[in-house]
Amino acid sequence: MLRAFFLAIGLSMMIFGLECLAIQRVYFRVHDDPPPTNSLIAAAPKAGPAKQFAPAPWMPWSVLSSGAVVCLYSFTIPRRMVGK
Repeated sequence: MLRAFFLAIGLSMMIFGLECLAIQRVYFRVHDDPPPTNSLIAAAPKAGPAKQFAPAPWMPWSVLSSGAVVCLYSFTIPRRMVGK
């Protein structure tokens, strides 16, 4: 189970690193919850301010390589319950 956990973390980091290589910046918009109303005509939820995420130039490569190292580590963890 520990082996699968580290493999999943490593693969997730590698996917995130590849995604950061493909983008320049990402905008997040948070929508407010609509107020509870009893009428048939409800107002649409208004978008809040956009938050911007721009990865640094070193970030994709370091996350990608860290994920690869964690995946390699997961392959070296011995199987403890084999044959018991």
